[in-house]
Amino acid sequence: MADLLARSVDARRARLEAFDLRQIHPHVRFGTASDRYAGWIGQIYPTSYADRVTSRKRALGGQTFEERMLPVESVAHYFEHFEVLELDFTFYRPLHEADGTPTNNAFVLEQYATHAPPEARFLLKAPQVFFGRTLRRSRDGRVRYEDNPAYLDAAAYTRQFHEPARAILGDRLVGVLFEQAYQRVADSPPPEAMIAELDAFFRDVPDDVQAHLELRSEHLLVPPYFAWLADRGLGFVFSHWTWLPPLRTQWRLCGGSFSARNGEAVVRLLTPRNVKYAEAYARAYPFDRPVPAIAASREGVEMVLDTTALVFQAEAQQARLHVIANNRAWGNAPDLARTIGHRILDEEVRRGRG
Repeated sequence: MADLLARSVDARRARLEAFDLRQIHPHVRFGTASDRYAGWIGQIYPTSYADRVTSRKRALGGQTFEERMLPVESVAHYFEHFEVLELDFTFYRPLHEADGTPTNNAFVLEQYATHAPPEARFLLKAPQVFFGRTLRRSRDGRVRYEDNPAYLDAAAYTRQFHEPARAILGDRLVGVLFEQAYQRVADSPPPEAMIAELDAFFRDVPDDVQAHLELRSEHLLVPPYFAWLADRGLGFVFSHWTWLPPLRTQWRLCGGSFSARNGEAVVRLLTPRNVKYAEAYARAYPFDRPVPAIAASREGVEMVLDTTALVFQAEAQQARLHVIANNRAWGNAPDLARTIGHRILDEEVRRGRG
C-alpha cells in the first residue's frame, strides 16, 4: 500500500485520463460488467478493431437496438486498463450440460482464458438455473415465471459450473456472483426460511472460490441474513440497482462491515435506481460516452460518492473492493470507473496524501 500511495496523485490522475484504472488505490480493483463493446474503441480498445466489429439486432422495451461487439481476443487490451472483469454470459447457461458435455459457454470462457494475461482476474456469475427460485419463460408470446426444479441443486452446480470454471480459469477466478431476482414478499419465503435454504446449498458447494451474494429483494436484507453471511464467510454484493436502496443504506443494513472470508467485496453499479432495465438500456445506448441526464443527476452523483466511501471503508478494514461499472448506470462504463477513480484521488488530497 505504501508504495502505491507514494505515487503522486498527479501521476495517478494522468493514468486515469488515459483510462488506465490499474493500481489507482491499493484497496480497489476496477472492472466492468462485460467487456466487448465497440463503443469503447478509442478508450479501451485501439482503432484497429473498427473493422472487426460484429453486430446483431436486439429487441428491448418495444425498440430495436444494434449491439456492436468486438472479438474475445480484445480482452488482452481490456486488461491493459482494468484489473478485473465480470463475465455474465455464464448466468444464462452452465458450462456443462447435465451429461458433462461442454456448452458453447465453456468454449467462450476458454477463449477468454487463452487471450487474457496471467495477471487477469475474473468474476463469474453463477448460472441462474441453480440460484433462481423461478425462471422466466416465453411461451405463445407471453412471459411466465415458472418454478425452477434445479433451484439450489448443489451437486449440479458443482458439476456443471464450478468445477469446469476452476479448470478453465484456475486462480484467475477470484469470485462467483450469485444473483437472485427481485421477489415480492408474497412470492418469497420468510427470511429465516430463505437463510436455511441457502445455508444447505453453501454447505455443500466447494469453498475454494469466494462466493458473493446479490439478493435483489430489500425485505430479505435483514440482520439475521447479514449475520449468516458473516458466519459462512460469504460476501454481500453492494448493488446499485433498480429496486434496491442506495448503497449508503445497504452499508448501514449490513452493519458497516465486509463479510467475505477472503477479505474482498464487490460493488456492482448496474442501473439508475427506480429505472427499469429496458429504460436504462435505452438511455445509455450506444454506450460510447457518459449521458449527462444520468451522470449529472443527483442519484448519479450520490452513486459515485457512495462508492468512494466504500473504498475508504475497505481501506479502514483492510479489505479489497471490486468496483464493477456497467454502461447502463452512466452511459459509458469506462468513464464511470474513471470518474470514481478521480473522486478517490480527490479524497486522498483532502486527507493530506497529495
